[in-house]
Amino acid sequence: MVTGGASGIGAATVELLRSRGARVASLDLSNTGDVDGDIPCDVGDATSISPATARAVEFLGGVDILVNNAGIGAVGDVSANDEDEWITVMRVNVLSIALVTRALLGELRRSPHAAIVNTCSVVANVGVPQRALYSASKGAVQALTLAMAADHVKEGIRVNGVTPGTADTPWVERLLDAAPDAREAAAALRGRQPMGRLVTPAEVAAAIAYLASPAAGSTTGTMLAVDGGMSGIRVGS
Repeated sequence: MVTGGASGIGAATVELLRSRGARVASLDLSNTGDVDGDIPCDVGDATSISPATARAVEFLGGVDILVNNAGIGAVGDVSANDEDEWITVMRVNVLSIALVTRALLGELRRSPHAAIVNTCSVVANVGVPQRALYSASKGAVQALTLAMAADHVKEGIRVNGVTPGTADTPWVERLLDAAPDAREAAAALRGRQPMGRLVTPAEVAAAIAYLASPAAGSTTGTMLAVDGGMSGIRVGS
């Protein structure tokens, strides 16, 4: 099951897992329910999670893999976002992971190959300008991921996370559309990643699929960076 599975990294993950033969349920606010396995759900609303996850379990016949990917962005320094936005971002980016995982924990405990992968961000480890709220939420996701890994390792549930750099997603496209000079803003986003380009959703999906697979059977409590070298290397004079 993949949350936020209708676009960006989530959609790429759903496509990759299905291409490898997995039966996948996608939970997303924009899903209409017209396609089998594509289930409408607002992970920011606790009352939406219970019926959506129940429907996913019915569709899948159980859950082996949970990808907590749904998230929203925020721009600004610590003074820029009002209290309502802080609450909304933390609810969608952090609390939803706890609520969705809690709803599926019984199913995961019954699986012989249970794996949870949470989508975090490089901003959990690297200070980036104008991302105070977003960074706070993703720092919490990283801490939550490690705590979950410790809590459930004895139950055979592996918990890991991916930390993408700036990825070519719809949110970044909207960010660039709102910039005074979209070309200059795009160049700045590319330039802060040592590889000189944005991360692709497919690259992050490949990392998620690896962490969720039996090939990563001895991997838990790990944050896998897919960030173009942003967190680990410095280039230039």
